[in-house]
Amino acid sequence: MKTHGELKGFWERRLRSDWTESGVGYAALGRAFNTWMYRVRAEVFDREAATLPLDLPEARVLDIGSGTGFYVRRWQGLGVRSIVGCDLTAAAVERLRGRFPGVEFHEVDIAEPGEVLERGAFDAVSAMDMLFHITDDARYRAALGSMAAALRPGGILVLSENFLRRPEQRGDHQVNHTLPWITEALEAAGFDVMRRVPMLVLMNAQVDANPVWRKLWGGLLRAVTLSEWTGSLAGSLLYPLERRLVRVLRESPTTELMICRRR
Repeated sequence: MKTHGELKGFWERRLRSDWTESGVGYAALGRAFNTWMYRVRAEVFDREAATLPLDLPEARVLDIGSGTGFYVRRWQGLGVRSIVGCDLTAAAVERLRGRFPGVEFHEVDIAEPGEVLERGAFDAVSAMDMLFHITDDARYRAALGSMAAALRPGGILVLSENFLRRPEQRGDHQVNHTLPWITEALEAAGFDVMRRVPMLVLMNAQVDANPVWRKLWGGLLRAVTLSEWTGSLAGSLLYPLERRLVRVLRESPTTELMICRRR
């Protein structure tokens, strides 16, 4: 397992060289395909966040692992006026401050935030596509504890994860935990799960699918995204189907969005 310092260095280098959807997304599939993928993510996030039991214009929101600011933009589009963002990397924070001059950003390791984040100050926290990059289980649980501490009682946590029904998968830069493990960790941190919905179905690695299908589909995706032109074409063709699938399916073989409430 990579050390925390090695992981931070990896993300510093990656975001310094590629501060785009591919830098924060599935880099092997290229920027054009990732752009289409993020269009689906945006629609799912907007749909689910719009139903939250919050007065969104008056809510105070914390976005963790802000990256390029994609979800900061989503919150703004929903009318949220008070947003604080944070990221593990200086590479992201420097650029985020330029892109969103009215938003407060901090370089923060959410597993060890120190005194940067005010306790109980936020109505909602978003942690999108970042928790599975915390490869140390103790740090993962500490990150959830920090999120709970930042929320007021009854506050909302919006997160995306892979929620495996199959056995856990571990790599140097990503760990895909099982649904029971994540649910238990959330409960231990003081959260009650409200709902879970597919965020993507076909436009991402099939981490929770049959191994044969996972390998075949992964190979096909990489083949059709060898160039930005073919990646854009593949994304545009899959996009309408993906929009339909994330609405009608209850489970996904890849990333899902979960909404929790702090007890």
